[in-house]
Amino acid sequence: MKRREYWINKIEEAWGRHSIVWLSGVRRAGKTCLSQCLPEIEYLDCELPRVRQRLEDPEGFLSSLGSRRLVLDEIHRLANPSELLKIAADHYPAVRIVATGSSRLGASFKFKDTLAGRKSDIWLTPMNSHDLHDFNAGDLKHRLLRGGLPPFFLAPSLAEGEFQSWVDAFWSKDIQELFRLERRYSFNRFFELLMLSSGGIFEATRFAGDCEASRQTITNYLSVLEETFVAHVLRPFHTRKSSEIVSSPKVYAFDTGFTAYWRGWYELRREDMGLLWEHFVLNELNSILQGREIRYWRDKQGHEIDFVIPRSGTAPLAIECKWSVKAFDPANLQLFRKRYPDGENLIVCADVSAAYKRNFDGLEVCFSPVGSLSNFLEKK
Repeated sequence: MKRREYWINKIEEAWGRHSIVWLSGVRRAGKTCLSQCLPEIEYLDCELPRVRQRLEDPEGFLSSLGSRRLVLDEIHRLANPSELLKIAADHYPAVRIVATGSSRLGASFKFKDTLAGRKSDIWLTPMNSHDLHDFNAGDLKHRLLRGGLPPFFLAPSLAEGEFQSWVDAFWSKDIQELFRLERRYSFNRFFELLMLSSGGIFEATRFAGDCEASRQTITNYLSVLEETFVAHVLRPFHTRKSSEIVSSPKVYAFDTGFTAYWRGWYELRREDMGLLWEHFVLNELNSILQGREIRYWRDKQGHEIDFVIPRSGTAPLAIECKWSVKAFDPANLQLFRKRYPDGENLIVCADVSAAYKRNFDGLEVCFSPVGSLSNFLEKK
């Protein structure tokens, strides 16, 4: 069992703030294995009837634990999961709990209380650059093709049916249990089309006909995929200038492996790398920021900045993703900085091993490896 030190440290830090940690992430992202690697932990799988029976009396159960560390895996299988966590936070703060789930707590009908102020949230993303180090995996192209779900990444070979099996389990165990959606065909068709168009501008009406669903239904489907971390919705960064895109979001799939599979990429060509690298950089940003504040910028002439990180009280950070340094053209950044003159400019490249700066006609740009992103984001 691989120890993912980056995430173990995050959980330990979160326990310093609250006794309850909500560990969420997509199916098979590694929540169970990660939580089992925590030191001095008692693991309970809430999918088991005997475990659910043991938890029917929350006060009796919690009072017997003293100051133990506890994992409640798949806690949404309980009849009233938020009640147990609320009682633990309010009356048994010495008990340290990691509760796992496939969506944000409070996103579905199963949770009657969001536990605001009582818990810390950790979003376990697919494997980031730190995980590649922990897994002793130096082959970035393998990570881009297979994706960042550990079972998919580590398998000696991967049958095509594994991707469809994941989708089937996602529908039956996450969507049905948490959201009670109907019309499986329409939802799964939307999922497939989203994987195919990942990284593009999202317009609900484009999907409605193919999915045999209304525009509002498509919008609801996207909200569910966002709540379950399967889709990342990036809103445009703007100041309502007439030349900027102000409303149309970009939508990214959660994992490079699923994007490659639905595009029919079984071997990666050089022209495929840029899109998957952009997804990987977004995954790294998500793992660091642990939120949904990432934006993109685009004007009505089609000039675009991949990612913009708004910063309260200071200038935004602009990020461009390039598989190779040679592919960088400063034109889009120069246009962006004409509108937003201040702020750092970061180019994240796969062929850069250490950060360095260059000047392009007065525009200072920093080229950085993906593993150094936290050095820039900690200034946020």
